[in-house]
Amino acid sequence: MKNVLKISSLVIVSTAIGFFSAISFSQIQIKSLKIDSKILEQDQEDFLQEVISRVKKEYVEEKGNKDLLESAANGLLSSLDPHSSYLNEDSLKEMQVQTKGEFGGLGIEITMEYSVVKVVSAIEDTPAFAAGIKSGDYITKVDDKNVVGMSIDEVVKKLRGKPNTKVSVTILRKGEKQPLVKTITRKIIKVKAVKSSKFNDIAYVKVNTFSEQAYTGLVEALKKLKTQIGEGKVKGLVLDLRNNPGGLLDQAIKISDTFLGKDKVIVSISGRDKSAAKYYKDESDENLIPNVPIVVLINEGSASASEIVAGALRDNKRAVIMGVKSFGKGSVQTVIPLEKNNGALRLTTALYYTPSGVSIQAHGIEPDVVLSDAKIEKKDNMRDSEADLKGHIEVQIQQAIEEAKKDQIKDDNFEIYEKDYQLARAIDLLRGIDVYKSVTVKSN
Repeated sequence: MKNVLKISSLVIVSTAIGFFSAISFSQIQIKSLKIDSKILEQDQEDFLQEVISRVKKEYVEEKGNKDLLESAANGLLSSLDPHSSYLNEDSLKEMQVQTKGEFGGLGIEITMEYSVVKVVSAIEDTPAFAAGIKSGDYITKVDDKNVVGMSIDEVVKKLRGKPNTKVSVTILRKGEKQPLVKTITRKIIKVKAVKSSKFNDIAYVKVNTFSEQAYTGLVEALKKLKTQIGEGKVKGLVLDLRNNPGGLLDQAIKISDTFLGKDKVIVSISGRDKSAAKYYKDESDENLIPNVPIVVLINEGSASASEIVAGALRDNKRAVIMGVKSFGKGSVQTVIPLEKNNGALRLTTALYYTPSGVSIQAHGIEPDVVLSDAKIEKKDNMRDSEADLKGHIEVQIQQAIEEAKKDQIKDDNFEIYEKDYQLARAIDLLRGIDVYKSVTVKSN
């Protein structure tokens, strides 16, 4: 008998640099799996044994049985898709620690594409983020050694190292004619799951990762912001999921649950057996910020759990999605431990679908408002335009804003534009919704 560790997970897009992966251990079921010895015909078994035997006898370097068998297992699994792989005993132990929100390394999430390691996201406040590593970068060299064609695990081993040591990473980036070389100092990474702040009457919550602290961090942040802004005075919420590579399924469900009404579909999972599709629904009515308009910010570094939350809020008409198309990671991996401490198989078994039935895998979440990052600079002594003329519609709108809000939208708003254009536009949208409500109520 073999134990199967069935995991309904949001595996982020592969092995993360610095021990970061996101297989959910919150949905674990232990089952029995009978292995049929007749799965392989005898000639096929002989074929595999002959290959291993030839390598042992004739390869230029001596290889032990364990190394060859692990390589064979990993080669088989990794040939299926970028997210299936073999986990040896050490890798399995690391994976079980990775969801705690603290790990060592660079702070990037990677996947495999065209036999080259591709960056899914550089997590905020990590060495990789500070060095300017971006989603979509391809890693071709580590310490000036070519890593093209290597497995993700092999590249991870080269990128990992003792804290405060340096590693050189050569990357290819779209739009750059020459490779970029980044020298990054390894650190012990402590990812704070949730950060928050307020912009007058607009609440802002950034979820950096869907680790075990994500839901409780979100709840605490919202309660704090409601107290700071004033009970009943929150006019809108910006939920920032940019550069969030994903995490635990249960955290994505709980966070979606916070904003949705009871029995609303959050996400569904479907594998080879379509009749066995599973639907995750909201178990309780929203209660923290009911009826407050929400803008969710996403970008190409938003993956997995981020895409589930964004899709759930968008399809249930609870939020406007703003930014650029997300990464497109929506597959489920099942971790099957092997006997005799031989590690485990990580196997893709199903795909995630948004409430409207759209697959997240490879498609990603399309924003309602497409908005690339940019920068706006204030220009002094601007000439009068038609908008300054008395009676113009924009003048009337400005008057409505002044009447509807105690805190004027002043030139200090440009500070946000200079630092984070997408955030500033999200805040503007929420303020515009509030102004619209105020004006229409008065007109009625």
